[in-house]
Amino acid sequence: MIETPYLLFLGDAPDALAAKVAQGIKDWRPQNAVGQLSLPGCKADMKLTEMTIEQALDAGARTLVIGVANRGGTIAPSWMAVLEKALIAGLDLASGLHNLLKNEPTLVALAKEHGRTLHDVRIPSVTYPIASGEPRRGMRLLAVGTDCSVGKMYTTIAMDAEAKARGMKSSFRATGQTGILITGNGVPLDAVIADFMAGSIEWLTPDNDPDHWDMIEGQGSLFHPSYSGVTLALIHGGAPDALVLCHEPTRAHMRGLPGYQLPTLEAVRDTALTMARVVNPGCEVIGISINTQHLGEEEALAYMAEVEERMGLPTVDPFRQGAGRLVDALPAPKG
Repeated sequence: MIETPYLLFLGDAPDALAAKVAQGIKDWRPQNAVGQLSLPGCKADMKLTEMTIEQALDAGARTLVIGVANRGGTIAPSWMAVLEKALIAGLDLASGLHNLLKNEPTLVALAKEHGRTLHDVRIPSVTYPIASGEPRRGMRLLAVGTDCSVGKMYTTIAMDAEAKARGMKSSFRATGQTGILITGNGVPLDAVIADFMAGSIEWLTPDNDPDHWDMIEGQGSLFHPSYSGVTLALIHGGAPDALVLCHEPTRAHMRGLPGYQLPTLEAVRDTALTMARVVNPGCEVIGISINTQHLGEEEALAYMAEVEERMGLPTVDPFRQGAGRLVDALPAPKG
């Protein structure tokens, strides 16, 4: 288990979106975040108290979490002095990067010397099966997006919280490093060998009570040339009964790919349904989640109203407005 609370390390993140791991923890588990530590030039800010490692220890921090999710998932050389100092001072380290802490000899040696623990949450801990495509009991919802980092995790966490508040049977199923750090379990899907990705999602969402909902965290986008494979694995492994489309309307282009424009919501709807109905012919799109963090209140409401009228589906920002209308739209349990 990763010891809490955390000091969130923002490094020299070039923008707020690059620190989405820290943002997710701050938004959904604020009690676990005592403060933040930034390097010069950092463009992200969680609006937490900026702390030194010593100040964080005095405030009760037990683990320094690398809150950055950069392209390629690498540990920047500029971060190493901070990571080393944290271990020497008495903090554990936790990371969701592809560049594993356990593969950094200096960090491994310091952790051993000072009795600290290195947590790599992006290492699969289970031998996953190959997907069978066999139907299973229970109900499943998957968030799919027009791009990476548009609110798929926030949507499914918010829907799970709303369902639980209503007394419904529901589980949030984390599929990425941020969700795993928030909830403590899940599948680090983009670190699973390709042949077993869909099978890992079948494993994550097993046979269940007929009225139980798995709210599956989405990843990537079917339209993103870099990350479409992980999305398709979620669709075929999850065999969802319901999809929510997720979109961030101020994007100028696909995340990390200036030459690619975002697809329309209509294109995402049609393509995702085509793929989902391969394994679950009854799958339907039940709503739209809009990430309005960069819009003012009136602008956000006007944009969502236009989308709702155009698409004929309930359209909300579940973090800003709550996920009630999306939960209202869930289909009745089978059987």
